[in-house]
Amino acid sequence: MTTPARDRLRELLDAVLDEDHRTLGDMAQGAFSSPFHFSRELMRGAGEPPVTMRRRVLLERAAWSLGRGGSVTDAAFAAGYESVEGFSRAFARAYGHPPGSVAARPGSHWLPSPNGIHFHPPTSLWVDSGEANSAHPVGAGPLELMVHHDIDDIRALLAAAATLPREDLDAVRVAGSVPLSWDGPDETIGQVLRHLVQTKEVWLAAVEGRDLPELSADASIEVLGERHDEVAAHWLALVRDTDRRGAWADRIVDALCEPPESFVLGGIVAHVLTYSAHRRQLLRLMLRAPGRTLDEGDPITWLRRRSGGTA
Repeated sequence: MTTPARDRLRELLDAVLDEDHRTLGDMAQGAFSSPFHFSRELMRGAGEPPVTMRRRVLLERAAWSLGRGGSVTDAAFAAGYESVEGFSRAFARAYGHPPGSVAARPGSHWLPSPNGIHFHPPTSLWVDSGEANSAHPVGAGPLELMVHHDIDDIRALLAAAATLPREDLDAVRVAGSVPLSWDGPDETIGQVLRHLVQTKEVWLAAVEGRDLPELSADASIEVLGERHDEVAAHWLALVRDTDRRGAWADRIVDALCEPPESFVLGGIVAHVLTYSAHRRQLLRLMLRAPGRTLDEGDPITWLRRRSGGTA
């Protein structure tokens, strides 16, 4: 009898979503792997960190449950939160409204995803082919390649800075660097990393009409990494949806500005990619002083790695 082919990605997904796997260590153990290799395998196969994926899919399950009349308390604890308050904050941040108002907001329970993997009731996963193809950018157009490269490169820069002590993050490396006057200085590694993460959060808040997100000036690399992984999926979804609708010339009115200003969606994406590219190269320069040397940040090299050396 022929042994069925082993589906490693399915094993990884099962480990992520197992009810008993609350931590990265639990997930890795369930997949017979170390946390490092487990995270790397899932990122390669699905383009999303395991903890981020688990949090997103469980929030989708909670939204589905609430839409069918479930209680907020039951949904909170089923999603792995220790308090209703913590669940409510996470839910509102993800969906743009509190969990108690789900019944009055019919629609899909899916959140933006970089890989098309979503909760499908009652206990299954669904892979949306359009999103799934976008998670693997080999052969995609230049804009999509630039967006994906930007997200992956920021993740690599965060990883390179992860073991630096606070004094190295706060030391002035390029005095007088202020690429955008309203953002403040980019003189330290910590400042540049924070701006790389928060820029997308700010523009998404403007597009979606939400409050300006807060981020502490001394946020840890771990916190920045979590925020980056969360905003990346939303940013990818915005770019894909705008492109699908041919809506690059659409305007939004940003009420967060004083006075409010209007911006073209295409201009917003171009702005983010332009200054992100500048800051990523600036970080490469800064990281040399504390002994962190990276590659050149070339999209051609990155794409070759993604495609197994054939790009």
